[in-house]
Amino acid sequence: MASSLLPSPTKHLRPMQVETILHMKEGLGDTSYAQNSSLQRNSIETLKNIIINSAVDVYISQSPEQFTLADLGCSSGPNTVTVAGEIIKKIGGLCHKFSIPAPDFSVMLNDLPTNDFNTVFVNVPQFVESLKDYADTDEWGHPSVFVAGVPGSFYGRLFPSRSVHFICSCSSLHWLSKVPIGLFNEIGKPINKGKMYISHTSPPEVAKAYYKQFQGDFNKFLKARSMEIACGGKMVLAMLGRRTTDHSDPSTSLLWELLAQSLELLVSHEMIHQEKLDSYNVPFYAPNIIEIEEEVRKEGSFTLDYIDIFETNLNASGDARKDGRVLSMAIRAIQESMLSHHFGGEIIDALFNNYSELLIQSMEREAIRSVQIGVVLSKL
Repeated sequence: MASSLLPSPTKHLRPMQVETILHMKEGLGDTSYAQNSSLQRNSIETLKNIIINSAVDVYISQSPEQFTLADLGCSSGPNTVTVAGEIIKKIGGLCHKFSIPAPDFSVMLNDLPTNDFNTVFVNVPQFVESLKDYADTDEWGHPSVFVAGVPGSFYGRLFPSRSVHFICSCSSLHWLSKVPIGLFNEIGKPINKGKMYISHTSPPEVAKAYYKQFQGDFNKFLKARSMEIACGGKMVLAMLGRRTTDHSDPSTSLLWELLAQSLELLVSHEMIHQEKLDSYNVPFYAPNIIEIEEEVRKEGSFTLDYIDIFETNLNASGDARKDGRVLSMAIRAIQESMLSHHFGGEIIDALFNNYSELLIQSMEREAIRSVQIGVVLSKL
């Protein structure tokens, strides 16, 4: 392709408005998030017992007539109501065991306004019916379950004051509210050229900008939730993180490095301009445990009940070609909206063909591992 036929390098250089652009791939097609969210499901499974037990602890301590739980960053795939359903079953079974009426359950499903809530709502009747069927077999009566969608950024208020008993958020809080400022110099030139996240070759200012953005965002998140959660309520948070103080820890940077290399291949084939790649940065940050603990301490509204690291081998089947393709499709379902906004949708297929091959090559050399941090917080 002749370079003169390339889209203008400035066409998509306007600032990315994360709240209106970031969303998982909608629908039920082959490239949709609904069909490519097994990695997130595995993450939920890792923390499922912690999530359920934390919610049950809140119910036991407060015994409300209405129990309100919220999922922040619910998306629209098969994982959307899984955790809520397990919590409702557990509390309902507990009520049956002690011969007390089960509470009404209010389930609040939150994500950004561009989320595919239509797919969520279509599946709600089936979800409620499945709980009724379970209740019949378990003999604790038909639960009253009310489900609502709550569009909006969780970096601001979402619910009335002291109205929520339990909140969980899985695979969401590593997304920032915006691309950090400070990634361009005083004359507007990008300082993290050829990279889209923190790399071992990035200038120190890049890591500082990302960390500062995380600090501000996580503080806003905690402050908003502190007003919404009833005293004694809990939150369970699970986010991608890193083990070390090194911001370019391979457990979080490798997948971004390979995606940047995939874009470099498109530059070499004159499918995109180098300037477009240089100016693309993701609104993402993977904290370590120390950084999370520090922000919880500074905000002051929650006690930290539990925090730990969980590591997942992404070479799940041992077949590098199969695992590489699965991982590529999963990343595509997450990233496509932002990449299409910046580079144009016409490059997506070629980009992820490249990405899949690079992932396969990397997995053939060594296992790719993902680090997740699980956190349990109690409202003071």
